[in-house]
Amino acid sequence: MYKFYSRLNGKNSGLIGYPCNAFVGRAKFHRPSGVLGQKSALKYPPPDLSPMPPCNFKPDEYKDLSKERMMEIRKLNCHPMIMKVTYYKKPVFIHQGHMQWLWDVDGRRYLDLFAGVATVSVGHCHPKVREAAEQQLRKLWHTTNIYVYSPLHEYCEKLAAHFPEPLKVVYLTNSGSEANDLAMLMARLHTGNFDIITLRGSYHGGSPQTMGLTSNSAYKYPIASGIGCHNTMCPDVFRGPWGGSHCRDSPIQTSRECDCSTGHCQANDKYIGQLKEVFATSVPSRIAAFFGEPIQGVGGAVQYPKDYLKDTYQLVRERGGICIADEVQTGFGRTGSHFWGFEGHDVMPDMVTMAKGIANGFPMGAVVTTPEIAASFAKGVHFNTFGGNPVACAIGSAVLDTIKEDGTQKTSDEVGTYLLTELAKLRDNYEIIGDVRGKGLQIGVEMVKDKASRAPLPAEAMNEIFEDTKDMGVLIGKGGLYGQTFRIKPPMCITMDDANFFLAVFNQAIQNYLARK
Repeated sequence: MYKFYSRLNGKNSGLIGYPCNAFVGRAKFHRPSGVLGQKSALKYPPPDLSPMPPCNFKPDEYKDLSKERMMEIRKLNCHPMIMKVTYYKKPVFIHQGHMQWLWDVDGRRYLDLFAGVATVSVGHCHPKVREAAEQQLRKLWHTTNIYVYSPLHEYCEKLAAHFPEPLKVVYLTNSGSEANDLAMLMARLHTGNFDIITLRGSYHGGSPQTMGLTSNSAYKYPIASGIGCHNTMCPDVFRGPWGGSHCRDSPIQTSRECDCSTGHCQANDKYIGQLKEVFATSVPSRIAAFFGEPIQGVGGAVQYPKDYLKDTYQLVRERGGICIADEVQTGFGRTGSHFWGFEGHDVMPDMVTMAKGIANGFPMGAVVTTPEIAASFAKGVHFNTFGGNPVACAIGSAVLDTIKEDGTQKTSDEVGTYLLTELAKLRDNYEIIGDVRGKGLQIGVEMVKDKASRAPLPAEAMNEIFEDTKDMGVLIGKGGLYGQTFRIKPPMCITMDDANFFLAVFNQAIQNYLARK
């Protein structure tokens, strides 16, 4: 195994993806073709290259639509929004996946460190999960919960067993947006109150109701939506006005100075003061709920002071509200230290929403709450045609089994901590890396013009590094209010070899950008 430390000797690089068994000894750099025959804009290869970690899986030969035809259809028949959100100037045309790997239509292999936006939890086409889906497809594709069938009840019992009392009642949905939409309704029905508070920079979905919870202008439209939703200042200890070097529950802290006394966080006090101001000015004396991601996802893996959620929950409950943990991205062991992100904050929510990793990419979501809140929801009739679909339940059940059997939570903790530690070394080496943060395999790397100003690195620069990283064989994501944060949220089956390969590639991409300036 080559070591990331070799970067300091100039012996670091990435390599464009190849089929799995293509490496013997040192590899030569392959300059990839761009989309629709355009040549890559790469100005190198680096002088010394290390191979992508090996893989013993051989993808099928690609025989479907050409790249040109797919792009024609994408432009003519797909909603224009799909072109707006397409990653990369030279898009990746995905053909097949296996565990932490993806192959494009030309047979190039990529290390997937974004997992379909933190959705592929245990690995692309994981054999155990695939087998569970195939077995269920042979028996029953669909029925609804107006009937009684085993996969639904087996799964609900198994999922509930992963929660402490009294979080034992499960409602199944098809997505995270739908789960959060349902949670809003349940909170208002149970409390008899209407107003809901979220954090600035949060993302809780794109439905007409959850758009109000989401606090990021890129995801909003100039129409009435999410009435009764309010935002408070995000307690971002790097970019926010207050923060220090001991605030976060993370292996890596900010480089900001801190003179707080032991066990007391002045930054937390300031951000809680902002929340109290929202209570005093923006909402009635009684509210319905507070929504919070344990670590912000789309917002760029933003973490809060250690006691922020605990203090917030107390203030919300004093005003008649319930506390909702949005675990769409942080759940199912991704943070490493705990199965659920809220557990790392030492809080007990009244409701938890989840999706993404719940079924390893199969469309599924859930709301878990208390019997008392569930009873309030029974005042009317709520019906979901596909919630609790037997195939989804079989897959979700297999995912829970696989997380335990494969030890993916431990992998998240060990490999994630290693990645955070090594990325922090890069932060200390480069002026344009402002912050490294996260827990487990929920990681953000915030890029800046310089550390003094903390001004976001411009989009053009971000895209250069982003494209180079992809061209060397690694797929990552972007986020943050200004698109200034690289998001690293891989399938929870990656190895230390994979981590070292990414670190070398990312380091080289930073060097390439700086060399072009």
